[in-house]
Amino acid sequence: MRRRLFFAWGLGVAACAAGCGAERVTRSAAGLRAGYSITAAERRWTHVGEAFAGAAREAGYETGAGTAITVTGLGALASAELNNGQSLPDTATPLSRLAGDVEVVVVPADSRFRDFDAFGAHLRAEPGQTPLAGGPEGEPDHLLFGLIARGLGADTRQVDYTGYPTSQEAVVALLSGKAAAAAGLLADWRESINTGKVKVLAVSSAARVPELDAPTLLESGVRVDFTDWAAAVGPENMSDESRERAVRMCDEVTGSPQWAAACRAAGWLSIPLSGDDFGRWIGSEVERTRAVLRDLGLIASTKATTCWGSCGNGH
Repeated sequence: MRRRLFFAWGLGVAACAAGCGAERVTRSAAGLRAGYSITAAERRWTHVGEAFAGAAREAGYETGAGTAITVTGLGALASAELNNGQSLPDTATPLSRLAGDVEVVVVPADSRFRDFDAFGAHLRAEPGQTPLAGGPEGEPDHLLFGLIARGLGADTRQVDYTGYPTSQEAVVALLSGKAAAAAGLLADWRESINTGKVKVLAVSSAARVPELDAPTLLESGVRVDFTDWAAAVGPENMSDESRERAVRMCDEVTGSPQWAAACRAAGWLSIPLSGDDFGRWIGSEVERTRAVLRDLGLIASTKATTCWGSCGNGH
């Protein structure tokens, strides 16, 4: 590995950052509604948090006061694992998955890799000779390449990945020849795609992105469905009654036309999943993330205790 950049968000602190005060009940045009203080754990989730709060207000909920709801996501979950911290289900109450950003695998326009098959064959045969770039080590871009390498049957510990603090630096690294391929949010690479500087080999989502002439990883033979997701969580010691009310609010908001419009405008995938189903999903996501970080050599093998999803390596 070329370098490691670890960032800790402190999931437990973030989940109660807005305070865990008692719920307030207010009357609005929609009737009797609970109040919620909706905040983002970090800047990266600010826009999602604002859109979620806006859709909640449209649904008649008071926002800015009441039960604390924190918008967090995959990056924080991975950071906790990297820093041997408690994972999200241990430090907060999972409520609902909200939205996800599609990631893309890109190469320079004049790359020798004309399609994903060519790139995948090289990565599988020579992972240490296929320099890759993206965001900081251990964060979603790196996780995606780890999942791709695993799906291809490559030696994941040999993956040559350099993490950059910003997407702009990753773009420069790819276009200057420091990397053969890069991964990142579609939104961060859109300008380079539109100007023809890079081409997209594959998208990480299960379905194709309409405006891109690029296959999904699933279509390319890699069993990976991946988004850089954001979710709503409550305080760690949330009562069952408060949790049930908050889950109902999340269901109403993420099923609303206002939320759908906000996701379309921002280019997010609306991927709602709430309550017990979300709790089970987040548990599997913890295990998936932990397994990939272990395979990449970023955490000790003893960190993972159970296998995830379609793991075929006998872990």
